[in-house]
Amino acid sequence: MLKLKWLTAAVLAAILLAGCAGQEDTADSGTEESQDRPDEQTGEGADSGGTKGNSAEEAAEEKEADSEDGQVPAAAEPAEPLYELNEANWSFQPIGDAEPKAALLTFDDAPDKHALEMAKTLKELDAPAIFFVNGHFIDTDEEKAVLKEIHEMGFPIGNHTMSHPNLQQIPEDAQREEILGVNEIVEQVTGEKPKFFRAPFGVNTDFTRQLAADEGMLLMNWTYGFDWEPAYQNAEALADIMVNTEYLNNGANLLMHDREWTAAALPKIVQGLRDKGYTLIDPATIKMPEKAQ
Repeated sequence: MLKLKWLTAAVLAAILLAGCAGQEDTADSGTEESQDRPDEQTGEGADSGGTKGNSAEEAAEEKEADSEDGQVPAAAEPAEPLYELNEANWSFQPIGDAEPKAALLTFDDAPDKHALEMAKTLKELDAPAIFFVNGHFIDTDEEKAVLKEIHEMGFPIGNHTMSHPNLQQIPEDAQREEILGVNEIVEQVTGEKPKFFRAPFGVNTDFTRQLAADEGMLLMNWTYGFDWEPAYQNAEALADIMVNTEYLNNGANLLMHDREWTAAALPKIVQGLRDKGYTLIDPATIKMPEKAQ
């Protein structure tokens, strides 16, 4: 009798152990399957890829439909030339019915210490201008960021050579490096090459004239400027002479620099020119030379 009881107990224990083992196998199998499935809540996996594919197809179809309907926006057209450089006196003469009583603002030796401040002042005054840059002022990341900000405010960047030498005193290979080096840096930072070239001290050579033409740049000097002279290195005196000089005439090409006193004088210079009835020439409306082939 006792042996029968022990035998019955052993059989029951074996059945229970077999049942537990089956439950563990089922649980493990379910866990492995869940790891292979895409996450239904986040959409990662196959469903996510399908959604991206549909969006791309829809976008392509919409773009094609717009093209067929002629609704794709066209690239912006360049401004119509309104002024042409007169190399006899480096002023600008009107083309057609353009306003003859006009003047161009330009700034050399940028961006040294005050160019960004000057650009912001000009922007507030809605006054267009060209900033001519030197390569040694754009050789750090911080200086390049300043150059980019000036350009993004809408001011064209001109070429004023890498190190501001007298171009007549260096060989042609060095002249090339001085000019093309600036073009390369400016294009890298802003996305476009300079369209204007001004030689330091206004001194050009036959070689630099041809190089500027080959690069499609307009070579210019200036009509007048005063901010490098000791007598005009203060805001009041500079603002007065820039507006009241006898050299201010139709198409005047005004030369200024990245200087503290020039930055301080800018509001009065701009207002003084406008009070005298002068329109400030937008560089985008200046006729450019055809690039040499």
